[in-house]
Amino acid sequence: MAARAHRRRPIARTRANRRAPQRKCRPRDFSPRNGSRNMTQLTFAHPWVLVFMAIPVLLAWTVIARAPGVVSPADHTRQRARPWLARTLGFFDAVPLLLLVVAIAILAGPQTLQHPRRERSLTNIQICLDVSGSMSGRNHELSKTAIEDFTRAREGDAFGLTLFGVQQIRWMPLTKDLNAIRNALPFANPENQPSHMGGTMIGSALRFCLQNMVAEAQTGDRLIVLVSDGMSGDLGGGEAEKVGQELKDAGITVFHIHIDESDVPAEVRDLVAVTGGDAFAGTDTGSLKAIFNHIDKMKPAKFAPVGTVPLDEFGPFAVVALALLGLHGFGLLFARYTPW
Repeated sequence: MAARAHRRRPIARTRANRRAPQRKCRPRDFSPRNGSRNMTQLTFAHPWVLVFMAIPVLLAWTVIARAPGVVSPADHTRQRARPWLARTLGFFDAVPLLLLVVAIAILAGPQTLQHPRRERSLTNIQICLDVSGSMSGRNHELSKTAIEDFTRAREGDAFGLTLFGVQQIRWMPLTKDLNAIRNALPFANPENQPSHMGGTMIGSALRFCLQNMVAEAQTGDRLIVLVSDGMSGDLGGGEAEKVGQELKDAGITVFHIHIDESDVPAEVRDLVAVTGGDAFAGTDTGSLKAIFNHIDKMKPAKFAPVGTVPLDEFGPFAVVALALLGLHGFGLLFARYTPW
């Protein structure tokens, strides 16, 4: 029995001395996540305003160094000491000074590094509008209404307007002021154009738009919307493929809207196919609206993420100010200091 007990002792000692397994602790990540505010990097847009913090600090001395008032009981009875009353009155008297501190901080423009909403990537859209005689009357009204609706659906993009017949007119350069494009459309009435605009030269017009697009559109996608109703006199003999390849090399996609009941000319269809675009035929308001909606879906607006930027951070300060204002109003009910 003694031998057995002797053998058990090292086992019991081993179990007692056995160490519990150590748990590995993963380091906690305190870095700001996307969309969150980094309050540890609070800055001020106008830090010089913080100098005025000295005013409430100096005024606080009037509360701290204030002598107790003279006790004058009306009934000649002895008053017991109430030290808590002085501290309570002093606290409520300091609330307006704290409000002044918060107001000065707000005037200094508090800012934190935040992730704003995604920024819309610019799309450069050139409207190439045929103003030959065949586009007058109903065709012009249809195209004008459709273009106006299209610009409203693409707010944030840059639009330009080119009028063409035999010659070309750069009526409006690329601009994000889309009201300027809409206001220019009434002046594109074919009935008011000079005689040298009476033909249809689509190839020359697209080359003209290409030059303007390369000169004006430094960044973003490039898109040309060709609005016409007739055959072109300068796209034969393989010229359509050449123009299409030039546009493709410049990164420009062309969409053609054929405002006529006839079929889309084969040369124009081949040209837009080279650029990666498409051709559509529309003869009424509903079909033109559907075409522009289809183009909008084929070339949707793009949004690019942006880095952290300093943005205004008034929220916490406003909450503190409202809380102090409510506390001050509550203190006015019973905790107003009187010197007698």
